This record gives sequence, structure tokens and C-alpha cells, in this order.
Amino acid sequence: MSAIISLQNVGVRYKQGGSLIRQRRYLQALSSVSIDIYAGETLGIVGANGAGKSTLLRLISGVIKPNSGWIENRGVSVSLLALQAGFDPNLSGRDNAILSGMLQGCSRKTVENQLEDICEYSELGDFFDRPVRIYSTGMRARLGFSIATIINPDVLLIDEVLGVGDKHFREKAEASMLLKIRSKQTVVIVSHSMAQISRLCDRAVLINGGISCATGEPSEVLEMYDNLTMSAQ
Repeated sequence: MSAIISLQNVGVRYKQGGSLIRQRRYLQALSSVSIDIYAGETLGIVGANGAGKSTLLRLISGVIKPNSGWIENRGVSVSLLALQAGFDPNLSGRDNAILSGMLQGCSRKTVENQLEDICEYSELGDFFDRPVRIYSTGMRARLGFSIATIINPDVLLIDEVLGVGDKHFREKAEASMLLKIRSKQTVVIVSHSMAQISRLCDRAVLINGGISCATGEPSEVLEMYDNLTMSAQ
């Protein structure tokens, strides 16, 4: 089986500070990550805070480019669901839905025909036509998840958003996610919930210190992660 997205020895660094006197410094977010993503699988990404998981999803989505190594997308549309990514705060939920759908490769008309479904699924009511800057974290998560559920990209990247919002919407979101997984939607999930990774994923990848140090069955990778966590205490 050939991969639809491949990363090989990918590294990412961010600029930090710097002035006329002080030399600019860099933060190495990822050092060497190699992953293949296959059509129809659900891949879990685990690791401690600061390990580079969110940076990895931004790479896969195309939001940022690697400083080293290479990444290849073999013609698939990708949507990133993250609490701090992807929305223009000055636009309404409706306008952000249109923009997000078009960025995923849909025509404006196609997205506009689905706006009422997105609004209904999100349960945002009148807030759907108000600026996203006044949304709570949970409302942003509702909007993002609703867009991805209705627009249905080839690859869905989820960065911790399944645990956000009230109990009713969390259960609704996970039920929708299970339907996507059963229909062979390709999904990549970052989550601190080991139970969620174990329950939803076909494979898991452990990121430690910016390096992909293990890939395999979720139970095996989660055991390695647990051992790393215990040894660090």
C-alpha cells in the first residue's frame, strides 16, 4: 500500500528574539520525523507537552514548511482542526466556513450550499453570523469540527479538539468521528487521552524531543510512552 502523505527526516525550527546586540536564537521544534500516512487509516500522535505534536500537524496540513527533510502530499485535501488555527477572528463563522471550505479545494458555490448544514451541526445559532473573535474556545471547536464534518476532506487532522466543549457536543463529535473512521476517512489525531488513542486508532506514533521514536500498534506505542513518562518523573 502506498502512502498518501510521506514525511522523511523532517525538521522545523522557529526564530526566537534577537536584536542588534543579541544574536537571533532558534527553537528546534522538530529534529527528525519520518512518517507515512495511508488512506483510510486512523493515526494517533502521542508525546509530552512541547514534543512537537502540534507543529507536526501544521506541517502535514501545509500551514508551515520544513527547514530540513521533505514532505510529500500525493494529491489529497487536508483540513486541520486546532483550537488556535485556521480562522480569521474578524470574520463571522459563516464567512470562515466559506474560506475554510475553499482552502480545502471546494468551490464557493459548493460550500455555500452546505452552510446551513454546517450551522445546524455546530449548534451555534445566531453566533454563526457573528465575528469569531467573540467565540469561546468551545465555540471555535464546534465551528471547526462542523466544517470538517460537512465538507469532508480527504485527510482530517485533529489537535485536541475532541475534548473541548460541553458533554453533549463532545459525545456528538466522537460519534461523528467513529462514523468517519468506519467509512475509511483518513484521520490523524493528537490527543492526551490514551483511552481515546487506544479506542480510535489503527496505528500510533510517539514523538519525543522532536523525533519520531516509535511507530506501531497503539498498545505498544502507548506502553513506550508510559515508560518514558515514568522515567522522566
